[in-house]
Amino acid sequence: MNDWRKKGSNQKNPLAFGIGIGVAIGSGVGVALGNLALGIGVGIAIGAALTYQQKKEQNNETEE
Repeated sequence: MNDWRKKGSNQKNPLAFGIGIGVAIGSGVGVALGNLALGIGVGIAIGAALTYQQKKEQNNETEE
């Protein structure tokens, strides 16, 4: 689980970082579209998915 630290990242919790970025972007989109709740929900989902994908790619690189 600590494989992501080997790449020089100093983040303590990359999932929280990804969700935070997703919420920020989702809030902006939600305000622009007039549906803040939907924007925040989509932002959380996108942030979690991107973080999961990053961790998965880093694990695959370390296995090779």
